[in-house]
This record gives sequence, structure tokens and C-alpha cells, in this order.
Amino acid sequence: IISSGICGTDKHILEGKDKVPLPAILGHEGAGIVESIGEGVTSVKPGDKVLMFPLTECRECSSCLHPTGNFCLKESILPPTGLMLDGTSRFTCRGRKIYHLYGTSTFTEYTVVHEIAVGKIDDDAPMDTVCILSCEVPTGFGAVFNIAKVTPGSTCVVFGLGGIGSAVVMACKASGASRIIGVDIKEEKFPRARALGVTDCLNPQKLKKPVQEVVVEMTGKGVDFAFEAIGLIDTMVATLESCHPSYGVAVIIGLAPTNSQLIFDPTLLLSGRTLKGGALGNYKTRSCIPKMVTDYLQKKINIDPLITHKLPFESINKAFELLQGGH
Repeated sequence: IISSGICGTDKHILEGKDKVPLPAILGHEGAGIVESIGEGVTSVKPGDKVLMFPLTECRECSSCLHPTGNFCLKESILPPTGLMLDGTSRFTCRGRKIYHLYGTSTFTEYTVVHEIAVGKIDDDAPMDTVCILSCEVPTGFGAVFNIAKVTPGSTCVVFGLGGIGSAVVMACKASGASRIIGVDIKEEKFPRARALGVTDCLNPQKLKKPVQEVVVEMTGKGVDFAFEAIGLIDTMVATLESCHPSYGVAVIIGLAPTNSQLIFDPTLLLSGRTLKGGALGNYKTRSCIPKMVTDYLQKKINIDPLITHKLPFESINKAFELLQGGH
């Protein structure tokens, strides 16, 4: 592993919200170089630069073979078992089993992954940048381009202005959205969010009424597209309630705490709202994401604004402090 991004999911696991087998090596946004391969591996070779994906693409299951399916059934990340495909872990420490996270585990110098969880990328790709294409960027961009299909002139609201929420904002702006409302309780994120394309910033803790009611008032009857990039049940319901009652589309991106149940008034859907979800932006990981690396190198997309800090691995706890602080 050369470089790894930090995702909010990693933080949720440390906080105990998302349950995985422990002890485990976290991290699932990794860029590395193939050190060696096992028998039968043909798509990569030693020396190749690769990205590792928390969502596999076996190209054999019903999901992978479907034109638009991407949630590979060979190794489901939900619920997160943390195990390898064969049901075992390949990490040990002093004779004790250490679990993988989503079959990747990128907070380490070396990891063992299955072939269907890696994709070869361009030799000149900067590893300390493209690592976020393993999860953050496709999750945010795909939520807009593939799942919601945001249209020019539309209104949007984004709950959560962290890494994935910021990627959603950039994609909404690129899609021609006329208004992008950003919602977060950490106002330190607002200046950067505005620079990326947010037109209005709301802190729910400083409002006199529920944030979804404020969003509806600001937009007349509700937004065209709403995105939840936090992973909390309350904000998922608020996202749905922020939508226009007739044609609004709500997209759930955040991973909710383990054993959560989403409860909302079903009449919210009867009027015409749509509630959708997706993993890694509905991109087929091995087939599509390496092409995004090429697009970045060819300056067709720009992911640089999504990186706020670069730290050495020994400062990983400092990185989590920065993430917790909203930086």
C-alpha cells in the first residue's frame, strides 16, 4: 500500500456505530503496487499500480452481468463481515487472527486481496491522490451522475459536507444545478463547501425549525434532488422530506449504524417522491474506476479539491483528529 484515504465509515467503526469483527485493520481507500500474485491471477502482475475496492466485481454473478448492476454478490459488503472471500483472514499478530475490513484493509504497508477487488491503473497515476478514487469520488460522483441523474437548472440539497458530500457538491455543480444547499453542523466546512459550489449553507443546530422544513421553504415545495452523505437515520428521513412531493429524488449514500431501521411516513412516496440508494455510485468497480483515473490524468475530471491534508502513515491518528474536527 502506497497511499490510503480516510473515509467516514472508518470513523464510524472506531466510534462503535458500525460493527465489524475485531481486532481489524481498517481502511478501504487504497492505492498500491502488486508485490506478488497467486495462482490463476491474470488481470494484474507484479509491479502494476492498482486501486483496491471495498466492492468487488466478479463479472459472473447476476448483479455484475446486469447492464446497470454493480453490487457484486460474490462478496457483499453489507453487512460488513470484514472477512476475505473464502471466509478467513490473512492477517495474524503474535498468533492471533486480525480481520480484514471489506476484504481490503489499507491502513497497513502490505495487504492481501482477491483479484476481483483490484483494478490496474495508469503507471503515472499519483498514488497519494488517486487513492480516493477507491471510494470517496465514485460514491459521490456516481450518486449524482448514475443514481439521481441530476439535471441542469435543478435544485439540490446535500446533507453532510465531508469528503463524499463534497464530491456530491462538485458533481451537482458539474451537472448544472442552479442551487445547491449544504447542510452540516460543523460550520468550519462552509467556506470550502461554497468554493466547491454550495450556494446556501445551513446548520441544523442553529435553526428554529427542522432543517427539512427550512429547505422546503427556501425552494418553494422542496428540492429536485436530495443526498444523504452522513449515515444517520434522522438525516435520511430529513433528506426524503426535503424533496419535492411530486418528483423529488432522495439518494441515501451514508452507511447507517449496524441494525438500524429506517422508519418514515409512507405517504411521502405515494405523492411521487423517489427514494434510492447505491454502493460506490453504481459504478462497476474494476471496469469503470480505472477509467476515472485516466480521466483525472487527462484533466477531464479534477479531484484535487477533495484532498485537504496529506500526512505520513505514522500520523494516522492525527488524520482522524482532523477528520473529527471537520477539516
